[in-house]
Amino acid sequence: MRPDVDRTERRLVHRTDWMALLSGVVFIAAGIVFISEPSVQPLVMLIILVGGLGFAGLVAILARVIRR
Repeated sequence: MRPDVDRTERRLVHRTDWMALLSGVVFIAAGIVFISEPSVQPLVMLIILVGGLGFAGLVAILARVIRR
């Protein structure tokens, strides 16, 4: 038998951490590009990585603003 559950309790919902999600995608994409095309210059990869992390930060800030 199921115990009585108070339905008035607030249900906790996990919120997506967009910064972590997009940062992980950027690192995975950079790794795939580096493995598939090893002739890519490190400076180009650094610029792409920093730009991607900056974009991830911007999306995380926008997601936080929209939630409030």
